[in-house]
Amino acid sequence: MSHPPELPIFPAASDCDPLQLGWMQGSPPSADKIIQAHDGSGYRFPQLRWSFAHYRQLVPTATVSKGLAPSTPLPPASRSLPQIRYSPMGSSAECSWADMMEATYTDALLVLHKGQVVFEHFGGVMTPLHAHIAMSVSKSFMGLLAAALVAEGVLDDAQRVDHYVPELAGSGFGDATVRQVMDMTTGIDYSENYADPQAEIWNHMRAGGVMPRPPGYSGPAHFYDYLQTVRKLGAHGEKFTYRTANTDVLGWIVRRVSGQNTEQMLSERIWQPMGAELDACYTVDPIGTAFAGGGLNTGLRDLARFGELVRQHGRVGHAQLLPAAAVADTFAGADPARFAANGPATLAGWSYRNMWWVSHNAHGAIMARGVHGQNIYIDPKAEMVIARYASHPVAANIANDPHTLPAYHALALALLG
Repeated sequence: MSHPPELPIFPAASDCDPLQLGWMQGSPPSADKIIQAHDGSGYRFPQLRWSFAHYRQLVPTATVSKGLAPSTPLPPASRSLPQIRYSPMGSSAECSWADMMEATYTDALLVLHKGQVVFEHFGGVMTPLHAHIAMSVSKSFMGLLAAALVAEGVLDDAQRVDHYVPELAGSGFGDATVRQVMDMTTGIDYSENYADPQAEIWNHMRAGGVMPRPPGYSGPAHFYDYLQTVRKLGAHGEKFTYRTANTDVLGWIVRRVSGQNTEQMLSERIWQPMGAELDACYTVDPIGTAFAGGGLNTGLRDLARFGELVRQHGRVGHAQLLPAAAVADTFAGADPARFAANGPATLAGWSYRNMWWVSHNAHGAIMARGVHGQNIYIDPKAEMVIARYASHPVAANIANDPHTLPAYHALALALLG
């Protein structure tokens, strides 16, 4: 398999299995096998191959309850996963589905076809009973909850942010519209470059307690504090720029207009009525505010259930959990021209709507995406949903896309064929 020359060389996935490396094993574990949040080891490779499936042991979280009702079945299909071959982007090599999983450090992956399981894999420390951090897949949950409120007339996406959250009037978000926040076309001074230790994303994470604070830290105490410090840089509405701060602002707006906290709203509107089999949870900041931009942790099978709910236009069985109009608006996407300037090179021709990535391809596929390889991929033409958790050593999905996107599309074609 080819290796992009701009990426550093890491151990192969099979050579850094977290079970084989012995992280956090023993009573107590040996000092060199301990993983913690406060010293940053929980976000170091290869330790993150363990910590991504154990966030509740490392940081404060708030539960998204599944309730007391039985879970909705995920029946096995009568057919198994079709054999596929694909060529990674920029390569003429031929790869298999197994090659894709190895190359992208896949922890767990499930494929639904017409609502039935055609493939299910758990590796490393992942099991059907483990929740894994979804990273920025969390954004797509918040985006759809907000889109539902818009469709129901509770939230006006043409209103300015400071109409709903006066506390943000003096920030870079104040004169942006809710729609500009939902589609990430705000003009704010905020860098999401994970390779830059000075990027604003790290200040955001430290304020929320998501990343360790340095000795003597005197910055913002929580997410609400931090969001008020973000300044404007350029005009709103002109172009897409991916920034996690937008999602936490949207979370603030949704909490304000709904009167519910994030974990309560997700539980009551989606998790319980869709029949989740595991409680989910959000990582929370020092005052208990859910990290809407990247803190959701779920079981793999429930991630797939949510993807199937979206594929079915907000329905589970006969129950309409989300307005069909909100889901249709998401599938329709936004203007690819606004996306082109700052969208990833691997997503040419795509757009971003309601915090979902919209392909505009012949199958109408959309994605929820998180750093280190977290995915929900929905192909409505192929009636296919892929839910995937991973622990790739590189944060940016440009390290995953060259394998995952061609493999997903090749599988869709095989299921259609």
